[in-house]
Amino acid sequence: MPINADPAPAAPRAVIVMGVSGCGKSTLGALLAETLNCPFLEGDSYHSAAAVEKMRGGQALTDADRWPWLDRLGAAIADTVAAQGVAVAACSALKRAYRDRLRAAISVPVHFILLDNDRDALLARVGNRPGHYMPPSLLDSQIATLEPPLPEEGAMILTTDVPAEALRDRVLAWLG
Repeated sequence: MPINADPAPAAPRAVIVMGVSGCGKSTLGALLAETLNCPFLEGDSYHSAAAVEKMRGGQALTDADRWPWLDRLGAAIADTVAAQGVAVAACSALKRAYRDRLRAAISVPVHFILLDNDRDALLARVGNRPGHYMPPSLLDSQIATLEPPLPEEGAMILTTDVPAEALRDRVLAWLG
C-alpha cells in the first residue's frame, strides 16, 4: 500500500444503547455518535402516535405495539449504516426477541450496550424529565420486561453511576 493511501474504511456496524426508561440511553448515544462522527437515531422518535399516547396515558406497550416500532427503527438504522457506515441508536430493546429483530433488520454487526442502575436512581431520573411522555408509573413494567443480554449476545453492560463521558470512553475502548 502506498504511504499516502487512506486506510481501509471501518467495517459497517451499528451501536444500540439499550435499557429501561431513564437509564441514560439518549445521553450516551448522542455522545457516542458525536465522537464516532456518525448519525444518532433516537428510538423514541420511531414510535407511532398511538403508542406514544398509550404510554402517556400510563399503559405499557405490548409486543404487538412494539413490533412495528422495532421494524421502523431497524430499517432506519440499516439505511443509515448503508449511507454512513456506522450509526448509533437509543432503543430500550428490553427483550432478546426485540434485539434479534433489530439484528435481522440491520444485517451488519450490532453492538448492544445495556445501561443499568437501581430502581430508585432510575425513578429519580424519569421523574426529572418534564414533558416526556413516559410516566414514572411505567418504569416497573419496563424493569419486569427487561431480559438482560446473555453472554452469547456479546453485549456490554454498564452501570450508570459515573459521568456519561466515562461511559462513552468505556464503550469506545470496548468497540476498539
